[in-house]
Amino acid sequence: MTAAHRRRFDGVVVWKFDRFARSTSHLLRALETFRSLGIEFASLSEAIDTTTPAGKMVFTVLGAVAELERSLIGERVRAGLRNAKAKGKRLGRPPLRELTTADVQRLRRDRRKGLSFERLARNHRVSVWTAYYACKKAKA
Repeated sequence: MTAAHRRRFDGVVVWKFDRFARSTSHLLRALETFRSLGIEFASLSEAIDTTTPAGKMVFTVLGAVAELERSLIGERVRAGLRNAKAKGKRLGRPPLRELTTADVQRLRRDRRKGLSFERLARNHRVSVWTAYYACKKAKA
């Protein structure tokens, strides 16, 4: 795609679509990019050539199918989330464990010894952000 944006070629010929793109939406994004750059695209096995009216029509139909596919995936994800919530499943990250005053004091002590936040996190079994936040918050 970098070479396409640099206009190093005028056309792309592939044996099959599936050898060029991972998914329909990836293929369509690439084809749309090529079209906007004035690069022609042809698939030998599928006999689709975007330089012809029939090829452009097939490209348009593929675009509609890909849009439908994306919509259906989004719909299924939202339905799955609603179902999980209805069953009482907690969504999102698990809550961080609350640090006691003693935990914060130990973190600050080790930080003053020159330990990095990564090392603090590993030693105290907390995230790097928790170690940083505890040390910063304690200063205020």
